[in-house]
Amino acid sequence: MSRPDGRAPHRQKIAILGASGSIGQQALDVIDRFPDRFEVFGLVSGRRSPGRTAPYVIQGDDPDRDRRIEEMVTHPECDLVLVAIPGAGVLSATLAALTAHKKVALATKEVLVMAGELVMRTARDHDSLRPVDSEHSAIWQCLWGESLSSVSRLLLTASGGPFWAQPELDLSRVTVEQALNHPRWSMGPKITVDSATLMNKGLELIEGHHLFGVPLERIEIVVHPQSVIHSLVEFVDGSAKAQLSNPDMRLPIALALSYPDRLPGVAPATPFQELGSLELHPLDTDRFPSVRLAREAAARGDPYPAVLNAANERAVAAFLDGEIPFSGIVGAVESALAAFPGGGGTLEEVLAADQFGRDYVGAWVGKVRA
Repeated sequence: MSRPDGRAPHRQKIAILGASGSIGQQALDVIDRFPDRFEVFGLVSGRRSPGRTAPYVIQGDDPDRDRRIEEMVTHPECDLVLVAIPGAGVLSATLAALTAHKKVALATKEVLVMAGELVMRTARDHDSLRPVDSEHSAIWQCLWGESLSSVSRLLLTASGGPFWAQPELDLSRVTVEQALNHPRWSMGPKITVDSATLMNKGLELIEGHHLFGVPLERIEIVVHPQSVIHSLVEFVDGSAKAQLSNPDMRLPIALALSYPDRLPGVAPATPFQELGSLELHPLDTDRFPSVRLAREAAARGDPYPAVLNAANERAVAAFLDGEIPFSGIVGAVESALAAFPGGGGTLEEVLAADQFGRDYVGAWVGKVRA
């Protein structure tokens, strides 16, 4: 496939952090389908083998794991790093790749939530950060060729999770089984609970603020149960752009790998004539206060979002283990943010804030259970 200027594209060497997960496996599918465009340079997985060879293959039991990952993502032959391991552990590797002027396709929310200011300072000079989240990929696409000065609002869409359409339900009595019963997606337990509390949208709001440089007050969440509109951008003249497609993660993955090109046949075309109505509803932030908490943490700057993220992770784990009620998740996060004494935005301070959030909620859960 030639570029519009007639030149053959460079065959990129890709390193995948999270090769055995859903995003990593779909990325490998894209790579395999376009061998003239991509080749695998490195694979990082947990206990499960990624199932193939590469110059670098790093698994969870590797005693030299951290050093080898940094060596891989900064290697002169590595062109692009796909970051798809959930959690705080990939922040250092992402910063190392950006410092080495690598392109980074980012699927891990925690990187920008924890240390958005630091990450964007590191990436700013070489325009190398490409979003993989479907919502942020949608906004990225809508902004191509546009000036940020012409943007009025970003609107991130949310499916609403399992409880948005049940206003009569007492959220304090929600069971783990109910919280994990997402009406549209089959996901891991942590992200499914985040979808139920709408914390996932709070985290995405913080990501969008950093990625696109749009003030927090000009980013809104709208509920879109059909999950076909992946997000919208409204402009100062009153017009808006939306990105629509089948909900297939191979599309944003391929776009992050191939930009500025679009690859043919990555996902099935959307049968628009069969969709019926597409609904957009306001989010009830009183019933789902996670977005408000995320907005407030982001407004205070790094490292408050690191506390928010870590406290939420620990609280979700406590809910899944039956230690606190569903409504206690947001309560724990709010309490941790109120108790945090503050700090700065260096990597060390961000990691310390992350630890504070985990420790605080651990102690908070112990008091609740006592």
